[in-house]
Amino acid sequence: MRRTSQNGRAFEEFLRVPFHDRREGKQDERKFDRSVHTEISRFSGPEMSGQLESASNMAPLVSERVTLVVDGTHFVVDPAVFTAHPDTMLGRMFGPGRQHNFTRPNGKGEYEIAEGIGASIFRVVLDFYRTGILRCPDGVSVAELRDACDYLCINFDYSTVKCRDLSALLHELSNDGARRQFEGFLEELVVPAMVANAQEGERECHIVVLTDDDTVDWDQEHPPPIGEEYSQIIYSTKLYRFFKYIENRDVAKALLKERGLKNIRIGVEGYPTCKEKVKRRPGGRSEVIYNYVQRPFIQLSWEKEEGKSRHVDFQCVRSKSVPNLAAMVEGESRCGTTPAPQVDELDRLNGPAPRLPPMAQPPSDS
Repeated sequence: MRRTSQNGRAFEEFLRVPFHDRREGKQDERKFDRSVHTEISRFSGPEMSGQLESASNMAPLVSERVTLVVDGTHFVVDPAVFTAHPDTMLGRMFGPGRQHNFTRPNGKGEYEIAEGIGASIFRVVLDFYRTGILRCPDGVSVAELRDACDYLCINFDYSTVKCRDLSALLHELSNDGARRQFEGFLEELVVPAMVANAQEGERECHIVVLTDDDTVDWDQEHPPPIGEEYSQIIYSTKLYRFFKYIENRDVAKALLKERGLKNIRIGVEGYPTCKEKVKRRPGGRSEVIYNYVQRPFIQLSWEKEEGKSRHVDFQCVRSKSVPNLAAMVEGESRCGTTPAPQVDELDRLNGPAPRLPPMAQPPSDS
């Protein structure tokens, strides 16, 4: 009896994950785990685990038609159309892996697949297997088609996708390009700035992106308002142009979130470059006016204990109900009673109400 390899079990777990679970977060899940795709690609050849027979001993695939159930709709297809594209998920499901029970039908002999993908989207996918082209009809969302292609490991680019809505298609292609571009900016420019802050013991970083032609000339005697001196500065016209688009900032934020960073803010703010003039106020106080330019910024954190206060670790509040604890203890000891424990004001506010001894009931008039 053949034993299921570790890679085989990984493929089975991959097939059990519904499509809509991977779609949550859009950009985060779009590249849900490229390493999983790499592992699954091993299933298309005889080297799956080293324990299976060689390809020459494998029985040929039966070319019968199978029934696929997608979004409650039944599709009867020849699995040979899938095996012609072995790098896709359906090609692997109905390829050699099918002989080793990686793909199992239900009690009716049907294959329930692609949970979360609509039937109209899957029709477009089937046309790709027959013609090699994804023709997106009117009324079908290009973004949803893109998500389905990522899930099914189908190449999504201009050579394989044809649709009338060029704006939606170019938007998806721009997301891919923006992601690849920001990955380079992240490693080359952003990470070194974060490392510089981390080496100083900081747990967060505020980065301002200036152009290559910007100059910063601060008056040492009259610096700009407090806080600007703690910002990291990156001189990069290319990164400045990248952040000009809101969509690119969304892609960058999603990528930073994938890398485990927190409290991410990306936007545009004013940054002081040089002093324009100094005004003298009554009393000798000076007011400095700086020239501000609108430039992109990135603010993020790698603080582990982000839910705790960073300003106060412990606060002791003196009880207002018992001003002199020593006098109270001495007075109650003379009476032969045990002093009640002091209740701190923080405990009174945050904790359950203390249980006090019952008070003596006044005599009844009856």
